[in-house]
Amino acid sequence: MSIKDIRIFGDPVLTKRADEVKEFDKEIRQLVQDLTDTMLDAPGVGLAAPQLGVALRVFTYCVEEDQPGHLINPVLTLSQDEQEGDEGCLSVPGLAFNTKRAFGVVAKGKNMYGEDIVIEGSELLARCIQHETDHLDGILFIDRLDTETRKLAMKAIREAEWFGMDKPTFKKSPHETFGLSL
Repeated sequence: MSIKDIRIFGDPVLTKRADEVKEFDKEIRQLVQDLTDTMLDAPGVGLAAPQLGVALRVFTYCVEEDQPGHLINPVLTLSQDEQEGDEGCLSVPGLAFNTKRAFGVVAKGKNMYGEDIVIEGSELLARCIQHETDHLDGILFIDRLDTETRKLAMKAIREAEWFGMDKPTFKKSPHETFGLSL
């Protein structure tokens, strides 16, 4: 078991686009294991490599109990139906805000051995996959909040005991969001 420190809001690695994985070797398999162990220990339903300070397009998830999975170099197709609900993040500890996401997703990518995989999901799984893919693009869920909620979120972050970094800049997702992006 290898539990790593999770990078917190304000860390520059969380705002940069991660690099594509090109080699599916022992190091990638170890990264997937580190992500999984850390995610389950946190506990969380997803964790992306940048949250461990690794700028690679890899994330893990565990929406169904004892069913962890991972995806490398994800490409998403989002449904036009949308959902709203509280969303939090291990890099923004203890805070959750109502966040709009696509209701369903089809995610294509690779597993840790370089084999093609497809994950289809809705509701919490869809939310998780979108959230973790955003991390790979340097986007935090607070970047998706409406203006008023973002102001409340930033106030809560500034008041959090773990806060200590400069206020970041906000980005828009480079992925097609079917009007769900702010």
